[in-house]
Amino acid sequence: WDLVPSAGVHNSQLSTILNMKSVAAILGLAATASAFTAPALNNARAPTQLAESKADLEALAKQLNPIVGFYDPLNLAEAEFWGTSNEATIGFLRHAEIKHGRVAMFAFVGYIVHANGIKFPWAMQMDGAPFPTETNPPALWDTISDSAKWQIFAVIAFLEFWSELSTPDHKHYMAGGKPGDFPDFTSGPDGIPHPVPFNLYDPFKFSKNMSEETKERRLRAEINNGRLAQLGIIGFLSAQCAPGSVPLLNGVLPAYDGEPMAPFTTNMIGAPFGLH
Repeated sequence: WDLVPSAGVHNSQLSTILNMKSVAAILGLAATASAFTAPALNNARAPTQLAESKADLEALAKQLNPIVGFYDPLNLAEAEFWGTSNEATIGFLRHAEIKHGRVAMFAFVGYIVHANGIKFPWAMQMDGAPFPTETNPPALWDTISDSAKWQIFAVIAFLEFWSELSTPDHKHYMAGGKPGDFPDFTSGPDGIPHPVPFNLYDPFKFSKNMSEETKERRLRAEINNGRLAQLGIIGFLSAQCAPGSVPLLNGVLPAYDGEPMAPFTTNMIGAPFGLH
């Protein structure tokens, strides 16, 4: 999945979303990216240098991993998806990797949290249902009610929609914008119709006075951490579903015989056709 280097930054039920099964659903939603146009939003974030050409990607790859360097066996860095330009295609690929890396980092941490039985002490649902006591992360996801899952997916869908906004102050990543950049939440007639005190990225404005050099270093760290997290969470999943496939995890993780890529235990699409 890491064919092209990329750059980027980055309540009770949020804890639940961090297990492996929810990752599959998130990635499915993230794969449906398309540009939206909305009224102008205020985004005063400082611009960051974009790697738009293959030469830029090759240079960035050396900074990320001097040993592996630039690795693109499918020549995706020279492609022009859907009749767009090469620059737009590179923007799409870089943005896709950033999303996968961020979700994988959430998933890796969430897996460890759930595997150790860490949970909030209050009820998970309005009906008083507590957080599951299961410590097998994919099995834990199976115990979550469908209504709770739909709420999680609704939040994901909104974040996906908002991340695709293309405005005069926030260009789409395939149209000269910054891959991985998430627009600020703006309230009022030109934004969300109620106050939103915190942004998804940097809610406490810690990066406000950060130098560009520090930002670039942190962006490179995020890329590498995201790539490692993708390997880590897939390694956990493989070890549970195919015992012996990850020798280092033999006997460490419990087996799982469910369907790790299905967000629901019921085949909602196939059920009308007799598929379960």
